[in-house]
Amino acid sequence: HVWIEEGLIWRHITVWWWGLVFAEKRVPTSFQRPVVGVGAVVLTDDGQVVLVKRRNEPLAGQWSLPGGTLELGESLEAGTAREVLEETGLIVDVGPMVEVFDRILLDDQAGVRFHFVLVDYLCRPRGGRLQAGSDVSDVMLADPAGLGALHVIEKAQAVVALALERQREL
Repeated sequence: HVWIEEGLIWRHITVWWWGLVFAEKRVPTSFQRPVVGVGAVVLTDDGQVVLVKRRNEPLAGQWSLPGGTLELGESLEAGTAREVLEETGLIVDVGPMVEVFDRILLDDQAGVRFHFVLVDYLCRPRGGRLQAGSDVSDVMLADPAGLGALHVIEKAQAVVALALERQREL
């Protein structure tokens, strides 16, 4: 027998010839794995960075870097270019990887609500028109030094700083 209660799977192993409960075990319902996502630090020629305001969770209502989940069979670079186009209207050249990191967000009971493994790339716009896509509520160009005032999360600020260092190295 198996049933779900309070976010946990309860399993009964019964000894069928006696009909008694032999063992009971609680295991998490989430047999899901982390989701692979891509992100882009899109830097313009004048040193501005492209930001999007997230429409949906995670980070709904917050300014962040463009990006999203990778589709089956899609390369990291192709997924990055697609996500930037979908969210910002910009066509980009995807450059070097900036960083790989986990974004793990917990629910009210300290359980895992979201777990993404994110791969962020340095990108340069080469076409398109800056406009908010369907899964973002707004898009803007920002001075990388002013991201704190926009309440961009610290990890995104750190990724932008790494991308600026990478750009200087190139």
